Amino acid sequence: MKMTLPRFLTPIAALAAIALVSVGTTLAADRPNVLWIVMDDVGAELPCYGEKTIQTPNIDRCVREGTKFDRAFLTAPVCSPSRSAMITGMYQTSIGAHQHRSSRGPGVDKISLPAGVEPVPALFQRAGYYTCNGDDPPKGKGLGKTDYNFDWDEKIYDGSDWSGRKPGQPFFAQIQLWGGKNRHNPKWYHDVAEKELGTLTPPESVTLPPYYPRDPVLLQDWAEYLDCIRYCDKQLGRILKRLEDEGILDQTYIIFMGDNGISHARGKQFLYDEGIRMTFIVRGPGIPHGAVRDDLVSQIDMAPTSLAWAHLPVPKWMQGVDIFAPGYVKRDAIFAARDRCDETIDRIRSVRTEQFKYIRNFFPQRPMLQPNAYKDDKEIIIRLRELHAQGKLDTLQETLLFSPTRSPEELYDVKADPFETVNLAANPKHAETLKTLRARLDGWMKETNDHGLESEKVYDTNMAAYTEKMKPTSALRKEIEANIALMKKWAAEGK
Repeated sequence: MKMTLPRFLTPIAALAAIALVSVGTTLAADRPNVLWIVMDDVGAELPCYGEKTIQTPNIDRCVREGTKFDRAFLTAPVCSPSRSAMITGMYQTSIGAHQHRSSRGPGVDKISLPAGVEPVPALFQRAGYYTCNGDDPPKGKGLGKTDYNFDWDEKIYDGSDWSGRKPGQPFFAQIQLWGGKNRHNPKWYHDVAEKELGTLTPPESVTLPPYYPRDPVLLQDWAEYLDCIRYCDKQLGRILKRLEDEGILDQTYIIFMGDNGISHARGKQFLYDEGIRMTFIVRGPGIPHGAVRDDLVSQIDMAPTSLAWAHLPVPKWMQGVDIFAPGYVKRDAIFAARDRCDETIDRIRSVRTEQFKYIRNFFPQRPMLQPNAYKDDKEIIIRLRELHAQGKLDTLQETLLFSPTRSPEELYDVKADPFETVNLAANPKHAETLKTLRARLDGWMKETNDHGLESEKVYDTNMAAYTEKMKPTSALRKEIEANIALMKKWAAEGK
């Protein structure tokens, strides 16, 4: 940087001034801002990942001005375990935070992080960063969505917006976008989306995965989902403009991502790519422009990567890696886990390489679409169950969605079969691959201290906390309680 010194400075003072400016410049370079923008219930159904129905100019801008990861995956297909992993850089199964919506409510045993493990905002805060977490649009003065499954102190966040920081203070910020959840709010969709977007996506223009029928209810739902993504794009545009107006865009690392896949039958809550493949776009100082990376990356990599950008030490307990490090070694596999979702008990684990995905179902005697009040109250699931009862689904849809039992093991060639429709686990040609990935999963579960199932006592206290705010006579509470009784019945039967 070229600098002109005032004439009245003595030579010694001039040298001191140069030194101070140099230090200040170095500190600015060493202390960039870090911003995580998280879309709720949005997977990778974006134009930059192949979706052709909609346009997202602001997301595309970040792709041009940054790096897009084509093979980025979540460690869990539902928000609270996913976010627990995201904010610690550790697998949720390693820290006991893998049961959806745990550790909250009176009478519940609180989950404590392992000794020495801290949420990422605490690490940034201790290094002098202003830490914040807010919703867009703001829902008030409180924090944005966290949904962590462990006991934590809200003081790790200094506020909900970086406007509260001191002059020149760097920030670590999270902005939560309501994302795909908006489509379940008819008022939002028609009053906000149409006004913001100008036009709405025609349902007949939508392309669905082959395991969903082209039914009007499903087409409308998917069209609304795509419009939610278009709205996220508008929100991203406003965030980028704010950063530009404040003169800090080029001093800020941005990660644009989702927390789990689309909330559909085979998406959210399941380990197929529809549930765990994530949007992962990075923009910031020194990030290659227009680059597309196809290495396997995990959501837990964003924590150590972000710390490294700020020149902060990456704790040894973190299980993620800095994906921009000079000595970065590509992963040859990524791992994911699904456990209890609300009242519905399940345990599924997976390992995915560049070509194959292996899934293990620990409750194969149960149907994939077990009763679950959260999903069963969605129009798409209600409609699918109606079509199933009417015999209007084709063989593929019936097999993948409504088989009364599951295979204990599933194996898919994700290159040849990206929709994961042909289970190769029983195919002799793939016996060696099955054996190898089975061993990989066993090794990962042991090495990472997979906490497994929760006890019946813990389940009961979590369920009591889940239903306590519902009226005893409410239809939803009765549905949940019936599902809880069924879970206990199946467990007693060894199912």
